[in-house]
Amino acid sequence: MNLRASTDSASDPTFRLSPEVTELNALRSVDLDEVTLLISSLANKQCRSDPLPTWLLKECTSELAPFICRLFKASLRAGRVPQSFKSAYITPLLKKVGLDNTDTKNYRPISNLSAISKLLERVILRRLLEHLKVNGLLPSVLSAYRKCHSTETAMARVLSDILMALDRGDVAALALLDLSAAFDTVDHHILLRRLRESYSISGVALTWISLYLADRQQSVYHTGTQSAQECSKFGVPQGSVLGPLLFVLYTADFVPLNADHSLHSHAYADDTQVYGWSPPSNASML
Repeated sequence: MNLRASTDSASDPTFRLSPEVTELNALRSVDLDEVTLLISSLANKQCRSDPLPTWLLKECTSELAPFICRLFKASLRAGRVPQSFKSAYITPLLKKVGLDNTDTKNYRPISNLSAISKLLERVILRRLLEHLKVNGLLPSVLSAYRKCHSTETAMARVLSDILMALDRGDVAALALLDLSAAFDTVDHHILLRRLRESYSISGVALTWISLYLADRQQSVYHTGTQSAQECSKFGVPQGSVLGPLLFVLYTADFVPLNADHSLHSHAYADDTQVYGWSPPSNASML
């Protein structure tokens, strides 16, 4: 098909992607067992924001978990996020060994968030995924955040579809999309509207996400020097637990848009594969 001609008639993005579903307006509370399990699953690493090493937090779980649990309960009940949880240190790392270290474009910004803030994010992530899975709201061609799915299943699906097309005698084309600074482009207003109208998230749950995104501070730490803190007005936090899922929900219209043009797609967070096939006689139109 002629994509250049068809893009002029492409429909505008829609916010209502699904029929009426159960509304998520409150966040299920957390208990001591859940907090204890989450602490035990932490990796033994920490950043400058952490008041104590993660290995020490894990060793003192029985003493500290009740206080952390109380903090998390208050956050879920009131829909508020501690301001200290919204401060990140950005550590620039070279994307590849051998690149010019004087060119800022060759660096990948790694956002370092405190271990406790990531624990709270994991609590919220669990509740969001429960809501999305029960109501069938996750994109069917998404291999992230789905049980028994991974980068391997994404590759297997795309490869299988293309090989089957070739076996039928068709020709196929594949485009690998890698968006530049993808997470930094998210508009908070549009994201919150999508969560409310497309995914029926409202009330305290939506308030929590709104405050999670608002007034986030970040500074760059490199070679022993730290910059002044700046407010991040757009995007979802790099290095966060919730960021990738929020980005997926923000860009979910991309899947039906491809389908409208008889193309197929498969995604893993912000990495998307778009592909299609046609008989050899129509190959020039693909």
